Amino acid sequence: MARDRAADTTLPDAAFRSFAEGAGLMIWRADRQAQLIYVNPAWTEFRGRSAEDELGHGWKDGLHPEDRAGHEAALAAAYAKRRPHSAEYRLRRHDGAFRWVHGHAYPLHEGDDFAGFAGSCFDITERKEAEEHAARAMAEQDALLAEIYHRVRNNLQVTVSLIGLYGRAAAGPCRPAFDALGQRVRAIALVQQHLHEAPQIASVDLAEYLTRLAEGLGQLRRAGRVAVTVRAGRTALLEPRRVNALGMILAEIVAECLDGTDEGSACVTRVEVPAGEPSDPVRVRITSGGVAGKPPEGVPQIGPRLIAAYAAQAEIAVSGKGTPEAPLELTLPA
Repeated sequence: MARDRAADTTLPDAAFRSFAEGAGLMIWRADRQAQLIYVNPAWTEFRGRSAEDELGHGWKDGLHPEDRAGHEAALAAAYAKRRPHSAEYRLRRHDGAFRWVHGHAYPLHEGDDFAGFAGSCFDITERKEAEEHAARAMAEQDALLAEIYHRVRNNLQVTVSLIGLYGRAAAGPCRPAFDALGQRVRAIALVQQHLHEAPQIASVDLAEYLTRLAEGLGQLRRAGRVAVTVRAGRTALLEPRRVNALGMILAEIVAECLDGTDEGSACVTRVEVPAGEPSDPVRVRITSGGVAGKPPEGVPQIGPRLIAAYAAQAEIAVSGKGTPEAPLELTLPA
């Protein structure tokens, strides 16, 4: 099999040493048996040991015990394939501290004969510590968000239960208002649930979120009573507060439809995200056949005011009513 010339390096000893002696990087060279035959001054300065102590397999005394088996396996694979390889491992510094280093090596050849590897290492401890800090911060953030969502969900469940208890105890003319209120609180709980379940909470895929929310809103009443369809002509990643506002507006449209139609009627709501260039403002169009209906006696028709309030919180422009003749048009900031 022909040797891959692009992956090989042929370097005379004199040129190699001339370069390595003055380099700030830790540079080494190993023979065919994976034993070090050269380390440069930067290496010995880092390790605090003489070159003689590091040659052969002596340098491995500085490998962190937890990294040794993995490094040995990676090195054996690199020698078997005779191709460039990289590795990250901990190496003891002259002061006894283990430091993370990134090593990269290239195969050497003398003519057509494999002659070992030459490589370099540099300290990446600060980067590794930053990565670990970021991972811990992310884990703490996820735990905090989970706890907040858990409390919000429990509080909403308690609120729904209290509304139901008061509604059943209220005079007959007041019960429809309690039912409408409980319906809205359940819808709000769905909005929060599906926002919490978004794969990336910091940047939410609008179409994916609306699709999941539509499925959840379909369960507010008996099967077939609520149907929400979503058609997205573009992709858009939005910050949570804007996605939350859109979810609350959609939930209110569905609740209004339920208020304005009898229990035997289907409440159909259509959501469309028109196509557009990535730099164009995101627009959302919502149409519902029951929005123009009259709610039961005693149920206030405050949907337009709620929608306006939700939109204002997220700087969303609103026009229309949500009817087939005048769809609700929502335009997000560019």
